[in-house]
Amino acid sequence: MHSFCVILIAACLALSSCSHSGRQSGSCNAKEATPLEYASGFSIERFEGYTRVSVRNPWDTLKTLHNYILVDREQPVPGNLPEGTLIKIPVKNAVIYTSVHSGMAAQMGCLENVCGVCEPQYITCQEVLDAIKAGAIADLGLSTAPDIEKIISLEAEVILASPFENSGYGPAEKIGVPIVEAADYMENHPLGRTEWIKFYGLLFGEEARADSIFNETCRNYNELKEMAAGCKERPTVFLERKYGATWAVPGADSYIAVMHRDAGADYIFSNVRGTNSIQMSYEKVFEQAADADFWIMKHNRASGFSYSDLKKEYQPYSNFNAYKNHRIFACNTVGTPYYDDITLHPDLILKDFISIYHPELLPGHTAKYYRPLEDR
Repeated sequence: MHSFCVILIAACLALSSCSHSGRQSGSCNAKEATPLEYASGFSIERFEGYTRVSVRNPWDTLKTLHNYILVDREQPVPGNLPEGTLIKIPVKNAVIYTSVHSGMAAQMGCLENVCGVCEPQYITCQEVLDAIKAGAIADLGLSTAPDIEKIISLEAEVILASPFENSGYGPAEKIGVPIVEAADYMENHPLGRTEWIKFYGLLFGEEARADSIFNETCRNYNELKEMAAGCKERPTVFLERKYGATWAVPGADSYIAVMHRDAGADYIFSNVRGTNSIQMSYEKVFEQAADADFWIMKHNRASGFSYSDLKKEYQPYSNFNAYKNHRIFACNTVGTPYYDDITLHPDLILKDFISIYHPELLPGHTAKYYRPLEDR
């Protein structure tokens, strides 16, 4: 009798929970949740007649940033949908604020579903640039102040934009176009960033292609990681350089620190815990990194970057052993698709890192992103 009462009470509580949550979750009739291997910033749940994608708040992970309710545009909208932003899929007219996501659309083969982009001067994907030049994709200006009237005239169905903490989207929030908050850049694992393509594949009706791109990237990345894991010698490395008075030092749990470890190197600032960068003085960085084997950095100088340029920028840089031994490698983010590929193809960038630290593992490899700093 006692056990029957316990079961009865549990059943009532479960029914009450479903009834109370109602439009809030819809989890009581969930059919399937898409398993995610690396990403922690979103989830995909499939229900009868719709799919819900929940984006976690990267700055308060106990909260949800946004819920999207995706409904097949060829089917009637179901009744009693849970709370969230309704989007009919596949999306036919998308506005994309970032070069990274316009490049993703190109690789999924759905550029015809993109009607406008922001800041084409930062886009490196030639297919997107050609579409802009041909007038198939509109130039909407700055992502911080896009041409709202043009977005309306294009009859945009969604705006794909990257969220930032304590920052909104200005007038774009008032025109009734759903804003898809693409927070992939906040993932802590390189392949976690890549896995967001599963969400974008859903939006554009390219799930199979999105899964294929993700699976291939994962396979390549993990094969390279396993190759480097067998190396007994692990050189030390530090990253980037100072801007203004301070040096932004990535935390040891950040995606970029993970990549260098996966490439068979020891990140010199392993004591800086967390995923965020912390600001250090030059003196503090030099104290820990003076004897590091390698120095890896990025720059955006169209004319190239050399040891003399680096010394002119800040003379004390020449005191690092990596400078003295000419073991600095730099990526020109103007001349390479680095920012696109760090999200979608981290395996390609990992390959460059391995070729720097363990060239014997990849004989004949031609660097695509990181090359030796010029001697001139």
